[in-house]
Amino acid sequence: MQHPLNDRKTLNGWALFDWANSAFALVITTAIFPPYFEEMVDEQFTVLGLAFTNSSWFAYLITFSYLVIALLSPLLSGIADAGGRRKWFLQLFTTMGGLGCLSLFFFDGMSTMWIGSLGFIVGLIGFAGGLVFYNSFLPVIATPDRFDRLSARGFAMGYVGSVILLILNLAMVQKPEWFGLADTGTLAVRMAFVTVGIWWLLFAYISLSRLPDDERRPGNGLLDMAAMGWAELRQVWQRMKEYPQAKRFLLAFFSYSAGVQTVIFLASIFAKKELGFETAELIVVVLILQVVAIAGAYLAAKISEAKGNKFALYFELIIWTLICVVAYFVNGKMQFYILAGAVGLVMGGVQSLSRSTYAKVIPGGEDGEAAPSDTTSWFSFYDVLEKVAIVFGTFLFGFLDALTGSMRVSILILAVFFILGMVFLSRFRVVTPPLD
Repeated sequence: MQHPLNDRKTLNGWALFDWANSAFALVITTAIFPPYFEEMVDEQFTVLGLAFTNSSWFAYLITFSYLVIALLSPLLSGIADAGGRRKWFLQLFTTMGGLGCLSLFFFDGMSTMWIGSLGFIVGLIGFAGGLVFYNSFLPVIATPDRFDRLSARGFAMGYVGSVILLILNLAMVQKPEWFGLADTGTLAVRMAFVTVGIWWLLFAYISLSRLPDDERRPGNGLLDMAAMGWAELRQVWQRMKEYPQAKRFLLAFFSYSAGVQTVIFLASIFAKKELGFETAELIVVVLILQVVAIAGAYLAAKISEAKGNKFALYFELIIWTLICVVAYFVNGKMQFYILAGAVGLVMGGVQSLSRSTYAKVIPGGEDGEAAPSDTTSWFSFYDVLEKVAIVFGTFLFGFLDALTGSMRVSILILAVFFILGMVFLSRFRVVTPPLD
């Protein structure tokens, strides 16, 4: 039984999931955990005879996490479609991520680095792993003319919710006595990690209660469903020949995503190492970035409505390229504040546009046909490419950082990803459906 499209409660519930999981993306991967990790872990150390710096280890944690999920995602999304378990897997990854986040409370120094590393990996896998199932709901619950606005609403709600929690965390870190916490040690910061886990799980489960239930399909167990999933993925790959615009878009998407995601993950470490930012200052930077990103997501949707998705993506990628070039020359904190505002302007926009653009060029998108049952597998291609791009981008960033001793060269090289994205995008075409 097909779920009714454009149901207001369902659309709001879907967008609420961004409100829930964006707290992890902001507080754990961007604002508080990276500088905390750097403070708690020695500048240089060895593992199994290999030498690492704290920043390179952190970059490789991201690389490893996304490599794991990139390998699992096609299989899991295939199982979700073959077994009718889209919602089930979204709940599984959400629960895993939330628990991983809660475990970071026990990371308080070099002796517990393994807890911090493992908790971060599990949290990141839970966060990233759930996105393919979350994104795949878009063509199931909405018509194509709603994709841009609904996608932008989700990102905007994510920014608002994560900013609210980050302000609470800033107060907790700066004024722990307001919350009955000791004014010494790392307790306040570690409690901030706990609030993220609780926030994520609480609002995500509210969102899940409003999404369409799974329609379970008969099967003989996990292995049978996995085999069905791989068969479905092969069919989707073969059908890609019928959708050349989808293939062209994915090539451009892979290129510029390597730059976008690497900047988002490692910007705070760049600010701390290269410009001497303190944790409180970094939180202010991230708050500026997030507030501007709310407007940026809607700006991208408006440009898309007026000029089309392709024009809007070009606009975003040109700004991203300039950001990487300017970052190479930044020396002052005020300059970095301005640069952070520019990142916020295009951070949400390029992600929101990418998600909605892809939804328009796969079955059930541009031509308005009904969404197919294997929509999760189609979004798996999108999702896996983004994760492989993150693996490639973060690994290259860390390698160049170790090789040159400066993160500036790594930032500058990221501009190449955006330029390549624009080159590949030149061969892409999308027809935007008219608005009601």
